Amino acid sequence: MKFQRQAKILDLIEHDEIETQEELSIKLRELGFDTTQATISRDIKELRLVKMLSASGKYKYAASAREAETSFASRLRNIFRECVTSVDQAQNMVVIKTLPGLAQAAAMAIDSMRVPQVIGTLGGDDTVFIVMRDTESAIEFRSTTEEMLR
Repeated sequence: MKFQRQAKILDLIEHDEIETQEELSIKLRELGFDTTQATISRDIKELRLVKMLSASGKYKYAASAREAETSFASRLRNIFRECVTSVDQAQNMVVIKTLPGLAQAAAMAIDSMRVPQVIGTLGGDDTVFIVMRDTESAIEFRSTTEEMLR
């Protein structure tokens, strides 16, 4: 549940301007996550979220780019283990199935990896569609993803 909640937090801060822990807690409760202020505080610390100035001039939570690069592999592995249910590949496309509501967080995680062979991702509710440069890249990406799930 912790990794599902943290994946949802990453998804929320990517798409919404979340200014406070209370606002984040309310949004999580609306999505079915029963959280306390202490839990939110721990999640923010573990995810190494920072506050940055948004386009609207307000401060919002965001993932630290530097921290994301250094600890991303282990967090991605944990998120994938908790939310990915299957991975499949057809020619230069990879399809990842997740638990409901977590596909966008998985797509964001993949985008953050900045894999040169990934042309783009599209995250729905429980499915991530990934277009790769070629079939070989798709096969390798699927294999790597399946290894993360073990």
